[in-house]
Amino acid sequence: MSKLVIVESPTKIKTIEKYLGKDFKVVSSKGHIRDLSTTGKFGFGIDIENGFIPEYKSAKGKSPVIKELKKEALNSDFVYLATDPDREGEAISWHIYDALGLEDDKYERVVFNEITKDAVLKAFENPGKINDHLVKSQETRRMLDRIIGFRLSNLMRSKTGGKSAGRVQSVALKLIVDREREIEAFNPEEYWEITAKFKDFESKLDKYQGKKIKVTGEKEANDILDKLSKSFVIDSVTQKEINKKGVMPFTTSSLMSTCSNKFGYGSSKTMRIAQKLYEGLNVGSETVGLITYMRTDSTRLSPLFISETYNFISKKYGDNYKGPVKKGKSKDNVQDAHEAIRPTSIERTPEKVKDYLSSDEYKLYSIIYYRALASLMADAKTLATTIILENNGYTFKSTGSVLTFDGYLKAYGAYVDSEDVILPDFSTYKTNVIISEDIIPTQHFTQPPARYTEATLIKELEKSGIGRPSTYSKIMETIKLRDYVTVDKRRFVPTETGIETTDKLQEYFSNIINVEYTAKMEDDLDKIADNELNNIELLTKFYDKFTPLVEKAFDEMEKKEPELTGEKCPECEHDLVIRNGRYGEFTACSNYPKCKYIKKEEREKIVVATCPECTHDIVEKPTRRGKIFYGCSNYPNCKFALWDKPNGEKCPECDNLIVEKGKTIKCSKCDYKK
Repeated sequence: MSKLVIVESPTKIKTIEKYLGKDFKVVSSKGHIRDLSTTGKFGFGIDIENGFIPEYKSAKGKSPVIKELKKEALNSDFVYLATDPDREGEAISWHIYDALGLEDDKYERVVFNEITKDAVLKAFENPGKINDHLVKSQETRRMLDRIIGFRLSNLMRSKTGGKSAGRVQSVALKLIVDREREIEAFNPEEYWEITAKFKDFESKLDKYQGKKIKVTGEKEANDILDKLSKSFVIDSVTQKEINKKGVMPFTTSSLMSTCSNKFGYGSSKTMRIAQKLYEGLNVGSETVGLITYMRTDSTRLSPLFISETYNFISKKYGDNYKGPVKKGKSKDNVQDAHEAIRPTSIERTPEKVKDYLSSDEYKLYSIIYYRALASLMADAKTLATTIILENNGYTFKSTGSVLTFDGYLKAYGAYVDSEDVILPDFSTYKTNVIISEDIIPTQHFTQPPARYTEATLIKELEKSGIGRPSTYSKIMETIKLRDYVTVDKRRFVPTETGIETTDKLQEYFSNIINVEYTAKMEDDLDKIADNELNNIELLTKFYDKFTPLVEKAFDEMEKKEPELTGEKCPECEHDLVIRNGRYGEFTACSNYPKCKYIKKEEREKIVVATCPECTHDIVEKPTRRGKIFYGCSNYPNCKFALWDKPNGEKCPECDNLIVEKGKTIKCSKCDYKK
């Protein structure tokens, strides 16, 4: 009996085929095979009048893939759909099932959270069918995004300098713009700190006559200095043992945030490396997935992994290093059916596989490994010490701590910034009066809230219940690619276009483009997945609310004319204007499309994509002889460059940049072609 297995990524084929044996043939759909068409009302590809019926077409470049899959299915007795274990993967399985015309008794759905022999074989021993509720949820999300995206993007392009708008993307941009306005409106307040310096430690002014004191000016600080002597009386020394709480295993958002902070990785780079670790690498004599599925908002760990890890901890560190299984605050939705991101085997230490991994792969695997290990270890313990000093009615305070038991830090300490301040042993002092070496006043100003980094924005989106693990990286890439933000010292700064787009959307769509409504929509999509809400009811309610708003905006929103530069086109004598292309601002002829002149020295302002190596912009650049190439704007720190023009998309097979060469659209690295 011939058995066909269809997975999403071609990089999984050899590994899974080896696990299953000669009776199975494994092929790849190379991601999504179908998408909504662009026919019908507003190009939605949705029959709204007859109950929101989606119309699907082959995804760009996927007709040959579908043809080949049909051929393989016809030549097989049974088909297993083994796409990724999330809603999107479930939807891809359904599209394959539907496009190939599979019969219910001739197919099964298999789901595995890790690509290891045991996990894959167990999944094939316990197959199921496609979960229609998950498919409906994903389909509803896609239709909502299409309706909002098409209508609002069209509105922004026709009325403003904006290029696109979206259900979640625009809310993320609003958070950035709101934060920028908080910063602009912030009025810094002056305050002074007074620090007494001793031989072994420092102490800061805390109270005056038992009440908290705030020093707001230099004169006040100097008046206090005049009242202080060099002699300080030790009023009290208190010590208390406290637990330093351990860490939870990684979710998608916490992995992205941590890798951004520790390694400077952008979210797309983190997920690209994690994908490789999940799909499988050659490690010695075997090909194996090193981590579990990397798109999850769950902190759950499997009982088997917990048991094996406890044994590992006991042998390596001792029983006293074992800690309780920590319970996070995961939402009770479908994603929590997954585990946290963890190594597929606790015995496969980073040191054992280092020789088989690139530097980036080793870094990412190490932090995932030690985070999961540390999550099952005991809390660390510190002896916290507080010293209160008295000087003429003024109280100075010092706090410090000493690590008394390293606990989970034994494994994860390299990734934790130490905050321990070690204070001297005051029991050895012969007198309770100590003399300061100096007393120093320092001026400070209160600081505005910090701009968002990728890490903090993703954390805010997750906290607000917006987006899902599979969408965070795409959101970050889109707002950068559309010239809505620039990145300064790894922090998002909204551009004029980003601010204008947000303001216009808020003027007309404030009751839809906001955190609360978007989070409620995510909850409703979860309810559809759990069969607690009818998707047509949700779509109808949304569309009835959205349609009059967008019609009013098209009627009333003022159109922004292109900005004149004061120069004439050297080719046709028409005015030159500042235009906003899909990838950025540039100077071009106002007589477009009859004249396609673009000012040559402006080419380096045309952003075409995001650099896959450092997340800066890839821009058009001329060589000394005038030939155009596409290089990282972070040169010479980053030397990434291509001769062919990136189109802003990622390859579905290897996640490198897609480029355009004449009429050919292909991957810049592998053999993939659209």
